[in-house]
Amino acid sequence: MNSFTDNFTINGITLTAQPICRQSEVLTPDALAFVAKLHRATAGRRQELLQARQDRRQQISKGQDPRFLRETESVRNDPNWRVAPPAPGLEDRRVEITGPVDKKMTINALNSGAKVWLADMEDSSTPSWRNVIQGQLNLTDALERRIDFTSPEGKEYKLRPAGELPTIVVRPRGWHLPEKHMLIDGTPIAGGIVDFGLYFFHNARRLIAQGKGPYFYLPKIENHLEARLWNDIFILAQDLLDIPQGTIRATVLIETITAAFEMEEILYELRDHAAGLNAGRWDYIFSLIKNFRTRGPRFVLPDRGQVTMTQPFMRAYTEQLVRACHKRGAMAIGGMAAAVPNRKDAEANAIAIEKVRADKTREAADGFDGSWVAHPDLVPVCREVFDGVLAGRPNQLERLREDVTPDDRALIDIASTTGTITEQGIRNNIEVGIRYIESWLRGNGAVAIHNLMEDAATAEISRSQLWQWIFSRAITDHGDVVTREWVEDMLDEEFAKLERFEGDRFADARDIFEEVALGNEFPAFLTLPAYDRFLHEARDGAELSETATLIPA
Repeated sequence: MNSFTDNFTINGITLTAQPICRQSEVLTPDALAFVAKLHRATAGRRQELLQARQDRRQQISKGQDPRFLRETESVRNDPNWRVAPPAPGLEDRRVEITGPVDKKMTINALNSGAKVWLADMEDSSTPSWRNVIQGQLNLTDALERRIDFTSPEGKEYKLRPAGELPTIVVRPRGWHLPEKHMLIDGTPIAGGIVDFGLYFFHNARRLIAQGKGPYFYLPKIENHLEARLWNDIFILAQDLLDIPQGTIRATVLIETITAAFEMEEILYELRDHAAGLNAGRWDYIFSLIKNFRTRGPRFVLPDRGQVTMTQPFMRAYTEQLVRACHKRGAMAIGGMAAAVPNRKDAEANAIAIEKVRADKTREAADGFDGSWVAHPDLVPVCREVFDGVLAGRPNQLERLREDVTPDDRALIDIASTTGTITEQGIRNNIEVGIRYIESWLRGNGAVAIHNLMEDAATAEISRSQLWQWIFSRAITDHGDVVTREWVEDMLDEEFAKLERFEGDRFADARDIFEEVALGNEFPAFLTLPAYDRFLHEARDGAELSETATLIPA
């Protein structure tokens, strides 16, 4: 399999990308057959659910605000059901580190001292074929303790003893992202099924033997029917490998505005496999902008940096999340602190650490059982905060937050948000958007910009805010109307300031950015046009010219 240059087809499964080293270890005939069964059993429903997303967005754009569902009221009102008890290795999640599954990050995350590593195949990972396959290899190599890494500067990275390593929780791609390098019966498979299926097939028994299990984070879910689809995939996958039902555990990211109205229903659908919910704050803000972008001033947010977790609609979201989780025996995991330390700048480093400390202190006080950081230097900060609140307990599941009243109006009370739109905020959105996309095109889906960790979610906020401000003719703090022409002038100026380098992808990044931020149409995700144009290798087996520079071999 490692030598083909044209499409390679076996049992209706076609691989269209140039193969990479050790690919045959991942894409074994049995593994491909397993993934194909998952795909064939669910492809029709996935397409129906993606269409339902579009229909829901159209309803919202026409003025229909989301509300708690009347048809699932019995689920919310039934006091008796609970999710499965915490699985081995998931009883204590006080600090979770997130990051892509490249070799260096894999070792750093596993050595970080965190309780959980979110091994990310989604928003912090560019889905090039090389990254998809290499990520699978790195995870298996880590579980087998045969992973190591030497940097160009000669620094060696090796794993700590097994007892000191965090529990691995893999985040596959969301339902919207196809894997166009793997066709089944001529149709691209869902990227999430590739990521989940290959990891589960190769590692489920290995994980169980190590006293843990196959655990997952589920991204971008928009309603309880999408959670039901994942649950059915879990049941099928466990049956196919003769693994006991309930072995898989999944934590769902509540990172779309519509999912926030169905938190208990999502837990109910996954109840035998549910581990908790996570407050995916950045995608949540993006989802709100995306859904309400044409609804006028009532839904216009201030500068990205002013949309903090203390804004009323964000407080409603996080407090209702903790209440929903603990009512059902599920973990509530706090959001990503975007600030990253800067070891070269003591002052900036101190500011970043204090921002993270304040963020985690608020979450711990609200009843969250743990939270996310994006950098190993922040693990001790998060752990210290939660240690102080937990006081020897593994979690806060007993804090039921019955003082919180479920309130669907509060979830979209954007009008109470304080703050302003500034010219600097516009310029920052332009710079961050272009710089992030440029990095993504070179194969790096997580990048620190101005001491903040940017991933696809934060870049989505940047571009969608610009689109909404232009559409709404929003007014800045100085009384200027945000027009397309003005933003285009600022884009020219900000683009000219960018530090260029040999092999950079800034020209391509600007093309994508203009399409997703300034176009008449609003692509649902910026990664979709970027993937189609620059990451997807041609179906005849020849690579597009751009793909050769995506990531070093």
